[in-house]
Amino acid sequence: MTDHFPPPTPPMSSPNSSEPTQPKSRRGLVISFLVVLAMVLGGFVGAQIAQSGDDSSTTDSTEVPSTVVDEADTSGNEKPIVPTGDAPGSSDEPVATAPSSNDAEPAMNVAEVLKKIQPSVVTIIAVTEAGMSAGRATGTGVVITSDGDILTNDHVVDGADNVSVLFAGDTEPTLATVLAVDPGNDLALIHVDKTGLTPAVFADPESIDIGDEVVAVGFALDLDGGPTVTRGIVSALNRTIVSGDGALDGLIQTDTAISSGNSGGPLVNTRGQVIGINTAVFQSSSEVAANNVGFSISVAEALPVIEELRAQANGQARTEGYLGVSVLDRNDGGLGAVIAEVSPGSPADLAGMQVDDVVIQADGSPVDGQPALVAAIRDKSPGDTIKIDVLRDGERITLTATLIERPTE
Repeated sequence: MTDHFPPPTPPMSSPNSSEPTQPKSRRGLVISFLVVLAMVLGGFVGAQIAQSGDDSSTTDSTEVPSTVVDEADTSGNEKPIVPTGDAPGSSDEPVATAPSSNDAEPAMNVAEVLKKIQPSVVTIIAVTEAGMSAGRATGTGVVITSDGDILTNDHVVDGADNVSVLFAGDTEPTLATVLAVDPGNDLALIHVDKTGLTPAVFADPESIDIGDEVVAVGFALDLDGGPTVTRGIVSALNRTIVSGDGALDGLIQTDTAISSGNSGGPLVNTRGQVIGINTAVFQSSSEVAANNVGFSISVAEALPVIEELRAQANGQARTEGYLGVSVLDRNDGGLGAVIAEVSPGSPADLAGMQVDDVVIQADGSPVDGQPALVAAIRDKSPGDTIKIDVLRDGERITLTATLIERPTE
């Protein structure tokens, strides 16, 4: 049996209780690192991720155990960016981004950072009216346009019957429309009929370094009053974790305290610029000690997704590429992703991929495990060609596959 971490859980609490509760997730998300997982490229199965702050909830919550999947599962469906019905289109206002050089902007203290970012940080209230997940959950969002577009985590609004937004200084929430969601990247775009908002400024991705001081702002634990502010550093860059909806890659790891309700909120630098969207946290258990290990979706990953969400909300469909294999992490501690199944007639089959091939590189980037391969395919579109290097019987072979749209079952 391969060693694996027990399920870290999203910090959760109930606003009706003074005691923190076990995290709740509408999808039973649990971060899981060293587990053997099966997933279908272009769609994901078997994995589970627990989102950071999936949010304070009035319902009872239970921890969903992680699982070890020993064989390929091809039952998963693609998780594309999807519009959410008869919704108004997204704003055409550009997202505010910082210039390439921040030399002209001095660093600020935490109080100054909060003063700059706070007008752009809002409470997201998601209400589910029926079923096992019925109740009210709260998360955090970031205003990205002055005329009502707001970014948050997909898992904050997933499954909700209605979503509303509470702005600083308001006593009543404003009804919101979910424009489009991207479960694979755990981001969602929502809209409120409101103008004159203060959009956040997104940092230059190249300006982020390990060791940078950062601040997390969000509505932790659904506490009364303003947002909770915590500080820390960038602990690592380009982390990958596995989720039930895919592999989140290019993540920022931080030791900044991230709690229930922080999901969808900003991680900001000392200039008050957003460098990431807080999404997950690893918690200690009886088997594994973990302190201050949180994850944010980096601005480098978030900005392209925002544009895709906006395009989707405006009726411009995007389809992810499909390779047609199921993969597993290696169980011997080595790097690479093991091909567990090849769909007949798929691009992988036509390229000559075989069961037990070990994928070590995709499009020139190393593949440490199945999340990296999933991420490489997810970023491609039908018609794109991808070079895949595999180890077969000790020999390195380069194969070329032309991706297609996922076949309808």
